[in-house]
Amino acid sequence: MKLELGKIFINDIQFAQKTEVIDSVLYVDKREVEEIVLSDDRIKSVNVDIARPGESVRIAPVKDVIEPRVKVFGEGSIFPGILNKVKTVGSGRTNALKGACVVTGGNIVAFQEGIIDMSGPIAQYTPFSMTNNLCIMMEPKDNLEAHSYEQAARMAGLRVATYLGEVGRDVEPDEVIVYETKPIREQIKEYPNLPTVAYVHMLQSQGLLHDTYYYGVDAKQIVPTLMYPTEIMDGAIISGNCVAPCDKVTTYHHLNNPVIEDLYKRHGKDLNFVGVILTNENVFLMDKERSSDMVAKLVEYLGIDGVIITEEGYGNPDTDLMMNCKKCTDVGADVVLITDEFPGRDGKSQSVADATKEADAVVSCGQGNLVVHFPAMDKIIGTLEYVEMMIGGYKGCLNEDGSMDAELQIIIASTIANGYNHLTAKWY
Repeated sequence: MKLELGKIFINDIQFAQKTEVIDSVLYVDKREVEEIVLSDDRIKSVNVDIARPGESVRIAPVKDVIEPRVKVFGEGSIFPGILNKVKTVGSGRTNALKGACVVTGGNIVAFQEGIIDMSGPIAQYTPFSMTNNLCIMMEPKDNLEAHSYEQAARMAGLRVATYLGEVGRDVEPDEVIVYETKPIREQIKEYPNLPTVAYVHMLQSQGLLHDTYYYGVDAKQIVPTLMYPTEIMDGAIISGNCVAPCDKVTTYHHLNNPVIEDLYKRHGKDLNFVGVILTNENVFLMDKERSSDMVAKLVEYLGIDGVIITEEGYGNPDTDLMMNCKKCTDVGADVVLITDEFPGRDGKSQSVADATKEADAVVSCGQGNLVVHFPAMDKIIGTLEYVEMMIGGYKGCLNEDGSMDAELQIIIASTIANGYNHLTAKWY
């Protein structure tokens, strides 16, 4: 499967009478965006604002971040099974508005939502301080249940991102990158002397408000399967969860998965990237055993030499991570894990909730318990009303001047466990 990804670089977002891209500026008709959001009667009101890199702006609480994309030609449409009918995607041409994001937020759904600072010392911990963000801050109708509000907010963000992506359909990209993965037999024949490598992609699926969707299906309902990496770039996987913000895999991170990007860069050079094994994260031991058994079976069946495994979340999912590691090792694959750590504020506790001796090659994405100072910002998009109940926050962490002290895990993507961040750990 071959996908051309056309990158249209966006250096600014401005409100205008017409939504269009001109000279790397995304002009947005604010009224049309508001109409899209309010077309769902579960949303009572919406505030649409812009946050740019370097501005003294804090966005909170953040639910999801989405990069606008459009399927120019090829099978299917963006976000299949969610906004469009189910059709296998990942081929043809897709254009992306690089440097522009839709950020959804508003009244809190659950305590596991996060913060983005666009400037200052905290900005270094999130990639979204470097993107031009169209912020969609929503207020649900009275007495709306949390899961219904989450769905309404999720769909609103996807609709707005699709609306914005559509203006890139006829824009000539600044750059086009071609990604290709062939059927397994052809792929192995092409590079017979290189080790075969697969990516085991663990999706958060541990109960209500901890959902991820694969072609519109809640990942709790899937069993491990194979997919072409390019399917993910076309929105086959979207975020629908309220997991800890520091390692929440937003829809943006699915579209721009750094493990997939890096494996493609090395493909045909020192490894043969043969595809993605998709699996879920489970609550009950029986389900963990089933999924990890099936992951290892696929690795063995395909004769994979090495796998990279990433997780979403921490604590309970660490057991899924370690089961996948042990069983893939047992069937003969070399395994590398990517995860973040939570050793407590003093750094003295076990960093990962579970372990196995086979986990001897681990890449750390940093630790989320470190307390950092958030200076006051000139502007708040959203509200700081819920900071003290958000994960990473605590009673008394918010000061009268708008500054605060909280753990890193309150920041969106600060320690995200697929490597799309700037933190790590090393031996001394």
